Amino acid sequence: MKSIFEKIISREIEADIVYEDGLTIAFKDINPVAPKHFLVIPKKKIKNIQVVTSNDMHLFTHIFSVIQKLSVQEQMVEEGYRVVTNIGEYGGQTVEHLHFHIIGGRPLRWPPG
Repeated sequence: MKSIFEKIISREIEADIVYEDGLTIAFKDINPVAPKHFLVIPKKKIKNIQVVTSNDMHLFTHIFSVIQKLSVQEQMVEEGYRVVTNIGEYGGQTVEHLHFHIIGGRPLRWPPG
């Protein structure tokens, strides 16, 4: 069964896409926790960072370059933002497809939860 992210990638489900290239897609979170909240995901299905292999390292470099581009595009750099990935049940991972939350647009507290 396809995850919600796989359905977004294949356009079976609509999303507010803010960026896409051959390796990644980024879209606004449907339940934002801040004024600016989007997800960056690889198109390749990877469960989470615990199962990443050395063959996937180029993808991580690319994902973080996309995050940099989008933080500039969304005017988040000056005030700051948070990058979060959740791993497993206790980490709050609800979709078993690697994804990075980019959150900003308001002061963020620590610890997060």
